[in-house]
Amino acid sequence: MPKEPEEKLPISDTLKVLDYRTLEKNPKWWSAVALIDSWGRKQICFYLWQKKGEKWARQQKFTIQDAQTWENVSSYVEEFLPELEAAK
Repeated sequence: MPKEPEEKLPISDTLKVLDYRTLEKNPKWWSAVALIDSWGRKQICFYLWQKKGEKWARQQKFTIQDAQTWENVSSYVEEFLPELEAAK
């Protein structure tokens, strides 16, 4: 996998970013998925930030703490994907 540039994600200093991937970024919005160490526990977090002035402000955060949660989320998303194709 390609490594992200050395740009620091705009998250709390109490969380340690182990790795991340930008999903989309433009002058007003930035979304990313990150592997986080939160007080000794690893989590995968989806973030959405909006640019406010010169700073990024978090608008949304979704955390996956275990494989079962991801299995549920991905299964439900897969169920809805055919609806996206049908809308074309």
